[in-house]
Amino acid sequence: MKQSTKFSDILHILLHMSMSSAPATSETLAKSAQTNPVVVRRIMAGLREQGFVQSEKGHGGGWLLVRDLKEITLYDVYEAIDAPTILAIGNRTESSKCLVEKAVNTAMGNAFQEAEAILIARFRDTTLADLHHLIKEQNHAKRKQ
Repeated sequence: MKQSTKFSDILHILLHMSMSSAPATSETLAKSAQTNPVVVRRIMAGLREQGFVQSEKGHGGGWLLVRDLKEITLYDVYEAIDAPTILAIGNRTESSKCLVEKAVNTAMGNAFQEAEAILIARFRDTTLADLHHLIKEQNHAKRKQ
């Protein structure tokens, strides 16, 4: 099963944007995320509605990050992309008369709820500034080698 990379793509794009004070075109951002500019424009339109970015038209225009990285959590971004399903495993059927299937569904459902709650809590606790700091640390460590 192919995994969705939309969340990761958006985080990647926002962090690249944070490293530049100049507007970034959809084409430039698409290259950094190895995706299509149309996909970037669609994503950015949603982020604009949330107040994370704005677009500048004309020559030298593009997308600008307008909120401080400390103010944007991973959860904010996750919600901005309509909170996609985190875990792709599901039950054979949701309502069954089979007692075995009911037991399996209950056990899996409880485990999935717990795992998702842990991930959501981590998303709420992690800001884009935290990721930006990690990038700086990794860059510093790389230069020392």
